[in-house]
Amino acid sequence: MSYYFSNDENIKMKKKDHQVNIAGLSFVFTTDNGVFSKRGLDFGTRTLLESLPEYIKGEVLDFGCGYGPIGIFLKKKYFCKVDMVDINKRSISLALENALKNNVEVNIFESNIYENIKKEYDFIITNPPIRVGKEILYKVLMDAYDYLKEKGELWLVIHKDQGAKTTIRDLNKKYNAELITKNKGFCVICARKR
Repeated sequence: MSYYFSNDENIKMKKKDHQVNIAGLSFVFTTDNGVFSKRGLDFGTRTLLESLPEYIKGEVLDFGCGYGPIGIFLKKKYFCKVDMVDINKRSISLALENALKNNVEVNIFESNIYENIKKEYDFIITNPPIRVGKEILYKVLMDAYDYLKEKGELWLVIHKDQGAKTTIRDLNKKYNAELITKNKGFCVICARKR
């Protein structure tokens, strides 16, 4: 799990291209060792993207962008202004490469959690880094509140076996959070800023 919050340059590169169809749109994504879901689009991310509402617009942050499927999909489908951040340098490099490959204009930069985020967004969308542990995960989810505009929304996916029910309960202490859909145990959650 070295892709979480690390930049291990000793991991041997092994790039691979994947043809992917999401919600009727075609993409080509290059993945590599040392990044999340190197075998292609993971089921959780697909479930999240295919569950997003039609009303997404404005400024959107793809948090923990990895090789870029969320932000690139958002730009291509919704034509919104997309920022994409990750702490993993290899992920950033792949996201830049994939944005070019899929002919989308997005803003991609490195950030340790929200360290380099300087504005508020209409939407923050993430397949969060579950394996960093609850303390960092909750920092990601709870601190997102401060980077959302009024009535902004945090969208995320989390598996029921990784604490989806507890996460919804805890998000409701700060947001108005609800389960949007469930698919093979993956829960898509929307947390609206109060």
